[in-house]
Amino acid sequence: MIDLAFMSDQKILFYFFISKLWSLYKVQACWVLVAVSAMAASCSATRVPLFSLLPTKLFPSGGGFENGVVKLRTDSKFRTQSLKPEPGSKRADSVKRNVVNEEDGVEETYNSGDDKQFVRWFHEAWPYLWAHRGGTFVVVISGEIVASPYLDGVLKDIAFLHHLGIRFVIVPGTHVQIDKLLAERGHEPKYDGRYRITDSESLAAAMEAAGRIRLMIEAKLSPGPSICNIRRHGDSSRLHEVGVSVASGNFLAAKRRGIVEGVDYEATGEVKKVDVARMRERLDGGCIVILSNLGYSSSGEVLNCNTYEVATACALAVGADKLICIIDGPILDENGRHINFLPLQEADMLIRQRAKQSEIAAKYVKAVGEEDLTRLGHSDSVALVHSLQNGHALSNTRNPTFQNGVGFDNGNGLSGEQGFAIGGQERLSRPNGYLSELAAAVFVCRGGVERVHLLDGTIGGVLLLELFKRDGMGTMVASDLYEGARMAKVTDIAGIKQIIQPLEESGTLVRRSDEELLKALDSLIVMEREGQIIACAALFPFFEDKCGEVACIAVSPECRGQGQGDKLLDYIEKKASSLGLDMLFLLTTRTADWFVRRGFRECKIDMIPHERRKKINLSRNSKYYMKNLLPDRSGITAADRAFK
Repeated sequence: MIDLAFMSDQKILFYFFISKLWSLYKVQACWVLVAVSAMAASCSATRVPLFSLLPTKLFPSGGGFENGVVKLRTDSKFRTQSLKPEPGSKRADSVKRNVVNEEDGVEETYNSGDDKQFVRWFHEAWPYLWAHRGGTFVVVISGEIVASPYLDGVLKDIAFLHHLGIRFVIVPGTHVQIDKLLAERGHEPKYDGRYRITDSESLAAAMEAAGRIRLMIEAKLSPGPSICNIRRHGDSSRLHEVGVSVASGNFLAAKRRGIVEGVDYEATGEVKKVDVARMRERLDGGCIVILSNLGYSSSGEVLNCNTYEVATACALAVGADKLICIIDGPILDENGRHINFLPLQEADMLIRQRAKQSEIAAKYVKAVGEEDLTRLGHSDSVALVHSLQNGHALSNTRNPTFQNGVGFDNGNGLSGEQGFAIGGQERLSRPNGYLSELAAAVFVCRGGVERVHLLDGTIGGVLLLELFKRDGMGTMVASDLYEGARMAKVTDIAGIKQIIQPLEESGTLVRRSDEELLKALDSLIVMEREGQIIACAALFPFFEDKCGEVACIAVSPECRGQGQGDKLLDYIEKKASSLGLDMLFLLTTRTADWFVRRGFRECKIDMIPHERRKKINLSRNSKYYMKNLLPDRSGITAADRAFK
């Protein structure tokens, strides 16, 4: 039973909504995703309790996901407000209401406010559906979650998303079950430092655990939708199909770790190759692939590999869009606060900061390149962030890679003297701050996987909340967002002028002298790549009005079409939110379409702060656009704020 009493309205409704609509996923899969993901976007934007918005007909009495799976405690008290039915009204009453569409001003007619909200959910779902459909996600589920009741909810969400067009490879952890089986048989698990020594007893337990877990996952993915809920749609030919087709096999080739510093690791293996071609055949055929951590040697031996090494190798080999780690707790900073987002540079910095606390982190630093770690203890975090963002801390590092058919680091492995320990201490994951997971995240981001999500699997519906809410529910490590973005320095003026000069000459941007640029230096943001300024923008805050002006967004011609403008704008929005601003506005003559596509809408000059209105050159006949911001939960570092 999942206790929802202390969850927020949004979390509760997400889980409950999925439970009730699960039965529709094979008949109306896309519609269900549209409703759910749009609901997330809508309620994240409006911050209105979801129970007050949901059409009551979506929750008929009786039925459910499975008996006993979702139970609301009888003493739970839910906050309800807004859009409540008027006294004496009935939900079935059809009352026409004329509503003006806020975006285009077109008058639309709805039967009720509930219908308007429902349609809005559909409209707002498109970005999520477009972004995730057809993607390949490698999901590693920690041994703690596999051995807990939380596994049911995770697998149901995976099955739901699978039928909406997302391709999944599941890598389940086994260490909890292995240790349990050994204890039942009177044997102690053997470890040398961070890695398991897989003797004959441990190998037998590992094989049994892997088999049990595979069968359990297959069983939990097999149930189809509730027949009573889909019978009305008339497709009776599919009522008795298996819920999800699952494929597994000898997809993993491995080699013995061997004897390291005099220690014989026996049947402990290292990943050598992932059979990408056969895995893709199964994925293309509509299957979810279960990839065991047991590998097979060229001599026919079974070898016990580390779960995170397997998941990392798989994500890199198949070219996954995301690596998702389902763990048993959140990623916290040094003050115990949840970290929502980590650019690659900041994740690298976090691991280095903890290098003295864990052998895993120390091995990571050794693998990617030695640095002057004394800087990490310096109190000037601004200088450190700038150093990382300018590329200085990473410029001399080497990127260990996975070569399919050879293994990690040209066959030297991740666990040798020069190794990169991304796993091996799974049993100590929580006390170590999930450094194995963080190290794996940074490793695969360096290898080309753009997004890694570290999710607390004890939160109901966490996978859906992470994928379909703006700021998610876990910790995302990203290799492409904000890379090289920082506040401008005096030495950047020449590069900024080189980028904006052609746009000034065309009339797209207002001309600015060197003196004006220097005066606005504290408000300028640049993106740097290999020592060159490739994009710039400005954020001028008006704190009394709780809004900020976006200006001077420009990208160098050779970098256009690569999404640099979007990265810069997203960085500005996160920065503005972290400063407590509620709205962004801008003036434009030539680029209105670009900003409208990104959520800005035209407004009147009255919406512009009075202080800014006094300085507007009316002869340019600029158009005015604004965008409301959501409260900041991104975790973006604000250490380099220039706005005081």
